[in-house]
Amino acid sequence: MFRTLAVSLLSLLLCASVAFAEKPLVVASDPTFPPNEMLNKDKEIVGFSIDYIKAVGKEAGFDVQVKNIAWDGIFAALASNQVDVIAASVSITDKRKKAYVFSDPYYEVHQAVVVAKDSAIKKPEDLKGKKVGVQIGTTAIEALRKMNVDIDLRTYDEVGLVFEDMRNGRLDVVVCDDPVARYYASRKEGYKDLMKVAFLTEDAEYIGFVFSKDNAELAAQVNKGLKAIRENGKEKAIRNKWLGE
Repeated sequence: MFRTLAVSLLSLLLCASVAFAEKPLVVASDPTFPPNEMLNKDKEIVGFSIDYIKAVGKEAGFDVQVKNIAWDGIFAALASNQVDVIAASVSITDKRKKAYVFSDPYYEVHQAVVVAKDSAIKKPEDLKGKKVGVQIGTTAIEALRKMNVDIDLRTYDEVGLVFEDMRNGRLDVVVCDDPVARYYASRKEGYKDLMKVAFLTEDAEYIGFVFSKDNAELAAQVNKGLKAIRENGKEKAIRNKWLGE
């Protein structure tokens, strides 16, 4: 009887272990931030952050599933346990660290100031009186505050809408993460011949994957996967594919 019970318990534990290993890592991403997170022609979520979290997940033993969730609802989705992690170019800030657990940083960014090709803007002081567009809820707003220049600030739900208004002459300046700025200014059809990056902010920011406060153990597992892809060369391949580095 005891032997039978012990065998049964062992079987249950093994099944639980397998179930945990097979549990997918559900990732929230807002695919409006190319080349980090974007939709391809088949409406699939792709990009630097997506390839990165998939490679990390594979090393950590997870099957990664990515959900399309808009920026204005992405943190609520994490808080309500609809997703396990956010992979959406989230800058690691002291304020955010009070509410969430972050992975180790996986990329360094600066805020970039994008202007028209013929613009004379070259430094923060040149922004005075200009119509400046940013995506709401991003660190671009804080970067502009630090510049301490009187501007006409306009906020948008998506960075693509900011660039669209700039292209149509309704804005003088766009401020956003430098990989996104370079994508629009040098690669995106319909934009690349019209815009340029005027300058970058000096302050570096670091982006990471975001977890709820009660999921530190999962963050630690992801960090192991992150370390693994840095050591085995997969990170370098992903950076070269999406960022040309």
